[in-house]
Amino acid sequence: MERPPSVDALARSLAPSGLPHPLLVDVARQAIADDAVEDAPRRAEALRRTLLTPVINATGVLLHTNLGRAPFAHHQDARAQSVELDLATGDRGSRQRAVGQLLARLCGAEDAIVVNNNAAAVLLVLTALAADRDVPVSRGESVEIGGGFRVPEVMEQSGARLVDVGTTNRTRLADYRRALERGDVALVLKVHPSNYRVDGFVETTPVHELATLDAPVVVDLGSGLLDATCPWWPGPRPPAWLADEPAARQTLDGGAALVTFSGDKLLGGPQAGIIAGRAELVARCARHPLARALRPGGLVLGALQELALAYLRRDVVDRVPFWRMAATPLAELRERAAVIAAATGAVVVDSEALPGAGSAPGATIASAGVRLPGDHLAGLRDHRIPIVARARDGATTLDLRAVEPADDAELTAAIARQLA
Repeated sequence: MERPPSVDALARSLAPSGLPHPLLVDVARQAIADDAVEDAPRRAEALRRTLLTPVINATGVLLHTNLGRAPFAHHQDARAQSVELDLATGDRGSRQRAVGQLLARLCGAEDAIVVNNNAAAVLLVLTALAADRDVPVSRGESVEIGGGFRVPEVMEQSGARLVDVGTTNRTRLADYRRALERGDVALVLKVHPSNYRVDGFVETTPVHELATLDAPVVVDLGSGLLDATCPWWPGPRPPAWLADEPAARQTLDGGAALVTFSGDKLLGGPQAGIIAGRAELVARCARHPLARALRPGGLVLGALQELALAYLRRDVVDRVPFWRMAATPLAELRERAAVIAAATGAVVVDSEALPGAGSAPGATIASAGVRLPGDHLAGLRDHRIPIVARARDGATTLDLRAVEPADDAELTAAIARQLA
């Protein structure tokens, strides 16, 4: 019988995969043990594709949760950073001050702090402000969103007591008022439904009415729109697809004591959770021991600072990829699609893109792309730079709204390969 190669020799032959030698040794050893030496290159490639890798998002979902939500480039030199150093005094400072003051300014809040995501922001607020006390929530807002985030379960973990008020489709101010009369209410929580919409015979209580109650109002906005007027938007404001989306500044102006929202949705930055509002309540959250466990590191803070400065400079559409994608004129997308179609034989189609990640549920943005006959999803993912598209009714559509123009050549090559 022919002797199998040595583990080291087989591992070295797999070096073109780009994986570190110790991982290739593992692949080689297992392939030899399985008497599948010839399958070792495929196994090495399969292992490489389990690692995080850049992809081209041609799904038409701009904030795709499975693809990291908002894309945002941030460079930081490999040197020390004043994360917790007060440069004026030389003493230890707060890691929340630099970014917190910028986000507070943008929201029109007294203060703000950052944690690692919006679920953590809600958990920290409830734990710090409402442990062992009642928190009324409309039955229509006791939601579950992606990843298993359920309001009742988060409430349970925080130690606060959930008090259901109203009904699934209608909740009035009187429902909240009865909850305050009957229990020990710490705060009223209003939750943005995020990824669904209830229409028809419905009624909700707006923030300005809730603010008349004798309890602070905390609003989980989720999606992270800073200002409903969108002063950074280049066209008519706000864009039609954001017409009904609640925003941090207007919610606080309406009387909310605190708002929480994500950093990687409509804000357009890295994954983070922001708590903004009244300084005394923000300080109580920051002092709670849980805040240390939920705080972000210097890389996230640096990216958020860069993002906040872009909002203050009003160059958001130039600097923040999500807003640049959303603002791209439809005519430009059609022109790019025509070039790709001419080079490949694909068909130019109009489509509808989505903001995604539970932001602006039900809203769409006019878009364009190309369509191929058949289901080519697996083949597109197998491209040198994986391409993620969508297939329906026996055809594959590649929407261009979330695709950078610099990636059109990759799309063209991948489509030509599929149609060949």
